[in-house]
This record gives sequence, structure tokens and C-alpha cells, in this order.
Amino acid sequence: MCDGCTYAKMNIKKRSTMKLIIHDLSAEQWEKTAPEYEGWTVIADHGNILPCCGCFGCWNKDPGRCVLKDGFENMGYLIHHAEEVTVISRYTYGGFSGFVKNVFDRSLGYVLPHFEIVGGESHHQKRYDETRAFTFIFYGHDLSEEEKLSARRYVRAVTANMRTRIKAVIFREVEEEPAAARKQQEENGGRILLLNASMRWKDGNSAKLAAVLAEKLEQECDTVPLVKYRQNMSELLPVMEEASAVVLCMPLYVDGLPSQLIRFMELCEREYRGAPKRIYVLANMGLYESRQLVNLFEAVRQWCGAMGFAYCGGLGVSAGELVGALLDVIRPGIWPTRPIVNGLCKLAGAIRTNSCTEDTYTGPDGFPRSLYIAIANSGWKRMAVKNGIRPQDLFRRL
Repeated sequence: MCDGCTYAKMNIKKRSTMKLIIHDLSAEQWEKTAPEYEGWTVIADHGNILPCCGCFGCWNKDPGRCVLKDGFENMGYLIHHAEEVTVISRYTYGGFSGFVKNVFDRSLGYVLPHFEIVGGESHHQKRYDETRAFTFIFYGHDLSEEEKLSARRYVRAVTANMRTRIKAVIFREVEEEPAAARKQQEENGGRILLLNASMRWKDGNSAKLAAVLAEKLEQECDTVPLVKYRQNMSELLPVMEEASAVVLCMPLYVDGLPSQLIRFMELCEREYRGAPKRIYVLANMGLYESRQLVNLFEAVRQWCGAMGFAYCGGLGVSAGELVGALLDVIRPGIWPTRPIVNGLCKLAGAIRTNSCTEDTYTGPDGFPRSLYIAIANSGWKRMAVKNGIRPQDLFRRL
């Protein structure tokens, strides 16, 4: 069996044809499954994969290849040269497990940073003249039809934005240990926790939006970067236990939650035994249509159901890079950030009053999509020059 690490050491300049499988199975599970995939290139979890750091280096520094050299930097290349791709994942909050989502987050170099309109929505342009076929296999215990619908909806979004196609979506029943009982106690009267799940936690758009929300809350709150606890996420559990409400602040990564947040959610489901929480969402994305955040919100809703937490709604913001830049130079609430700030005020009001709000999706007011895409696409050329590469090399194929 080979994995991302060993395969990355091969001569990637020599084109090879192979079949690719990405899975999160345990050693025992894989031993039973491996004969079906004899001769395939295998991407499995050996504990060494790093989360996507949101640096865009796979687009504007080393186009097509991730800058993190942990053995998973050539995922875009592997997908391109695969005759067939199969993904096996535990059904996790409507989509992939933390590891499988991590692999997809690190595969972003398979597409270009540039936007175009496909099916009425903005999506990334193809790097390669192909439409790779993916088979998705989800396993879990007693999955409902609603859960299966969520999984199908999620992989449709993933393949639409990665410019691939779905060959099949398969569900497999597995026996699982019953979840440990949780404390049935009243939520405590602790502080509000703003959990920043972006790897760009200092100057990213999640941090900028969280800062405006904190100002609107008009009460003490703790802003904590998830990356601070990446080496030992268990240390974050007591911090969360002391809070009465948690706001998950994050960017959209490959049409869903960032992998490091999914890993924390999985950890919570295994180990958290504290009081129930009120959970809110503050999400942003680079694409223009905020409705593309629906799967992210659904994932948080399903996690809350698994945890016994109260899902209390949130705010989704599109065109995040533009919004972040505008918040740097103009006073929040001035056109075109007015609807975004109004949404933050509404969210803050719900948090202050311990109440719920509906999911709200918004973006820059009156800013034409065509203009946004033109500005974004030209921006990648400027970044290329700044990073010492020719603009045409942004379209490099490995």
C-alpha cells in the first residue's frame, strides 16, 4: 500500500495512469477492503497530513502544488492522472470525515483560482481539460434518508466546484459502538466564545468579521483561534465548557467546514461531557453567491443534533475577500458592507438575548457579480507578479 507521503517521492514529471482511492478506514477495516483495490494508489490517514493553511500558494506561489511538504502536496496531480477516483468516508455531519475533508482541502490546486459562471453560479475554472469521475462511498450506522440526501447534496456541490462529476454515491451500513451518555444539565452562565476556525486567524476575513461581531455584542467575549490548539485539541474542551454560547467563525473550504473544525467536532462527539451549548455560525466564502454556504450550515446543524446542543442560526457572507478588504478601508456599515453589518447586528442581538435567529445569507450590497469576478481574476495576475512568477504560469499543468 502506498500513501500520500510515499507517492509524493515519485517522479511526478513522468505521466502515469493509475486508479486512486482516498479513505479513512481503520487498519482492520482496510484489511477487509483492500483486495477490492489491489494495484490502486491509496491515500490513507497516517497522522502526518497538515490542514490547508489558506495561503493560496497552490494558486499563486507554486501553481498546482500545495506549499506544505508533508507528502500530500501533489493531490491535484494525483487526481489529474487517475483514471478513476473512489472516496470512502465515514458519514460525518452531512459530508466527509475530518481526514477525507483534509485531503480535499489540500487538493485545491486541481482547479484554477479564476472564477467563471457555470450553471448560474460562480465556480473555479478548470486547470485540466477533463471531467474526472468520482465514486463516493459513505459508511455509517442506520443512516436516514435525510442524511443520505445531505451527503448527495454535498458531493454535488464539491464536484461542481472542483469541476469533476459523480459516477456513483453509495451508502454502506456498519455497526458502531453506542455513543456515551452526556450530562443532561442546564447550560452554564459563562462567557461567549468566538471560535475562529480559520488557519489565517490573525488577518483573515473570519477574524475581521468576528471583530465586528464582538463590537456589536457589547459584552465580554473570548475570541480563540482553533489553530492555537491544533496539536492538542482536547485542551480546547475546557474552554468551550466554560462558555454558554459558541460562535463558529470560519471560511468555506471546498464547499464545507474546514477540516480542522471537523476534527474538533469529531473530538467533541467522542470526549465532550459538559453542559449543552447554544451554537451560532459566522461563515464567509470567496464565491459570489452566499447560498453556496448552505451545506456548511447544515453540517453545523447536524453536529449540534449529535451533541445535544441548540443550533441557533447564523450569518453567511459571500465575496469574503472583497468584504475583508472593504472592512479594512471603510467604516463598517457604509455601502457596500451595509447588509453584512446589519446581519452581524441581528446575529449579535440573538446572542445577547439567548435566542435563535434564522440562517441569513448576504454579501456586498449592489456590487455586480461580473465586476467582482473581473476584479478577482485580475488580482491573481498581480499576485503572480508579486510572487515572482509569470501570470501565464498560474495556468500550469503538472
